Amino acid sequence: MTFRTRALIVAFFAVAMAYLEAAVVVYLQKAIEITPAQLFPLQKPGSMGNLAAIEVGREGATLVMLAAIGWLAGRRGVDRLAWTAVAFGVWDIFYYGWLWLFIGWPGSPGTWDVLFLIQVPWAGPVWAPMCVSLALIVFGLAAARETEGGRIPAVDARLAGLAVLGGLVVVLSFTAQAPGLINGDMPGWYPWPVFVAGMAMAAWAATTALRRGRRALDGSTKSSVDAPATSG
Repeated sequence: MTFRTRALIVAFFAVAMAYLEAAVVVYLQKAIEITPAQLFPLQKPGSMGNLAAIEVGREGATLVMLAAIGWLAGRRGVDRLAWTAVAFGVWDIFYYGWLWLFIGWPGSPGTWDVLFLIQVPWAGPVWAPMCVSLALIVFGLAAARETEGGRIPAVDARLAGLAVLGGLVVVLSFTAQAPGLINGDMPGWYPWPVFVAGMAMAAWAATTALRRGRRALDGSTKSSVDAPATSG
């Protein structure tokens, strides 16, 4: 299977899955009789019956399915993670695209949304998860292509730690207002400097890993070419 074919299969799956997710959200809003404009303040979990638990389970199932397509598309740990990132990014972007097509929401990139309910509510303006998704697609495709060509990104403990730290900082920007939202408050100011700092750390780690992987291959190739020939 060529890289392009692999990428198209992952993208088609993610787009179809995004359609399904968007449709489920529309049905859920009809079931609990709310509109996107009534998303905040958040309803108390008890007022939704068992729908809150089902929604959390649906979010978990979504992550499992995205990881599964990444695992099937890749052949080793690095590119499996890369294809999972691509699938997640395409899914998230088209999820908002389908919702806009179905119900005209979100009205603008600054519209606030509940991103996840796992553990605590994750919330932020739509542009923030869209930026994360674009980064996942770009770096995921780059890592998958490099791995496909035999140039595995060089990820050491320091870079992995920086990437994880950057991701945690981004998550912190999404969960910073969770206590207030749980208590029924409206969203306030989004801590975008925290978001930018987390994205910068993760992007630097990913870029460095890709560059080092390429240099390692170039160095080993050059050494083998420049080495003098010997004969027995």
